Amino acid sequence: MDCIFCKIRKGEIPSEKVYEDDKMMIIKDIDPKAKKHYLCIPKNHFKLLSEMTEEDAAQLAHCFKTIPALADKLGLDGGYRLIINQGDNAGQSVFHLHIHILAGQKMEWNPA
Repeated sequence: MDCIFCKIRKGEIPSEKVYEDDKMMIIKDIDPKAKKHYLCIPKNHFKLLSEMTEEDAAQLAHCFKTIPALADKLGLDGGYRLIINQGDNAGQSVFHLHIHILAGQKMEWNPA
């Protein structure tokens, strides 16, 4: 498997991890789109929500519970935006499901 996130999880590619447990990790995005931009990555590899197993769904639920618990550590005061891109047309560039966490500034809404 040639997945960059799986390689980061295995320690084959360096990253700036800010949190990790047995189900997920949070790293700083290398191409930030906001003052604070993190990626929350479930450890199970799957591309789309439609491909989730029950175990994958449990890991994703864990992600959604853990992100707000880490709000202070991540500096998410004032609010944050969560984004999951699904497929090519949505801009998914790494085909391992992940959650973008954007914060640190006022977020504009500009749907295309």
